[in-house]
Amino acid sequence: MPDVFTSLESEVRSYCRSWPAVFDRAQGARMYDTAGRSWLDFFAGAGALNYGHNNPHLKRALLDYLERDGVTHSLDMSTAAKQAFLEGFEEVVLRPRGLDYKVQFPGPTGANTVEAALKLARKVTGREAVVGFTNAFHGMTLGALAVTGNSMKRAGAGIPLVHATPMPYDNYLGGQTPDFLWFETLLQDSGSGLNKPAAVIVETVQGEGGVNVARPEWLRALADLCARHEILLIVDDVQMGCGRTGPFFSFEAAGITPDIVCLSKSISGYGLPMALTLFRRDLDVWTPGEHNGTFRGHNPAFVTATAALDFWRDDALEKQTRASGERIGRALSELAEEYAPLGAETRGSGLIRGLTFEDPELADRIGSAAFERGLLVETSGPRGEVLKLMPPLTVTTAEIDEGLALLSDAVRAVAPKSPTG
Repeated sequence: MPDVFTSLESEVRSYCRSWPAVFDRAQGARMYDTAGRSWLDFFAGAGALNYGHNNPHLKRALLDYLERDGVTHSLDMSTAAKQAFLEGFEEVVLRPRGLDYKVQFPGPTGANTVEAALKLARKVTGREAVVGFTNAFHGMTLGALAVTGNSMKRAGAGIPLVHATPMPYDNYLGGQTPDFLWFETLLQDSGSGLNKPAAVIVETVQGEGGVNVARPEWLRALADLCARHEILLIVDDVQMGCGRTGPFFSFEAAGITPDIVCLSKSISGYGLPMALTLFRRDLDVWTPGEHNGTFRGHNPAFVTATAALDFWRDDALEKQTRASGERIGRALSELAEEYAPLGAETRGSGLIRGLTFEDPELADRIGSAAFERGLLVETSGPRGEVLKLMPPLTVTTAEIDEGLALLSDAVRAVAPKSPTG
């Protein structure tokens, strides 16, 4: 590894420590280092590359735009690229799903859209408190950190994180307590000490939290609770949106309609910075310039995002994602059964899948062994105990099987003797 990364770059860097290579180019589900060695990418930019690296359809649209000197930076000025995206997004995504949302460009990152959602909810309701969930992750800025569960990331704030209250996520208590018993009791008891929240923010699948999948009935009950108590429901679909679980929005399977939706990561389709905050029309109480940012108008991202909408003009990608996810799920279930004495379990939905172990060091060693064999997978969960598989949605069956073979080999190399035999 060149000295400049260790001598000049901050100690805060993380992924490069797990994957000690200097990457140079990438295409589809593969990345290549400067020496030409390739890795299958089952990380996909932490979910920012749902259509793979340098997808040719998106790349062509981007190159054509740049070559004709299309506007790159425009703050929130009206541009042809923004117009094309908004018209396409309404036609392809919102209208077919019966979603009458306004669209805000809050800034280029997932944390930007979460911050905008929290600020808007507080402005609309006049309340300060927000309820999040155990093991949630919503971003690294102060408002997003306040509703994030990870203690290490929260500690990085350096100040108290206030106006947020955690509640147990689906199955956090192992089914021993009825859903929302604690939450609803606090809301109804004037002596509970819980200020009535402006909003509840939730991930339908907690990726960083350990690939925890909320049941559709749990999400429906949460939406009902929020409606009855006049609390706004925010779904953070930054990592799970844009098809990661199958449908475009991860909450579609539950049949709910959030008041506010946060999108980023793969909304640009190409890994370019872009984020959206979607909300009911009656919630659009912003005054001009009340929430702004220099990089709201990243036109190259509008261009690739518009091209990516072509993947959603029919249900082919959704069906492919479900089938690919089931293929991975079956293979992980076999591994989990073989290594059940080590606490191995599988979880996930669509093309977000996890293989958990009781010992987080085992998961970490398997991840390292996978890298050595040519596969990029990360760990997640409160202790890093979950191997998280998140390939591009466009991954081929052959690439899935190749990646699963590499993973199985890594598992058996770290725990070579079957615990059952």
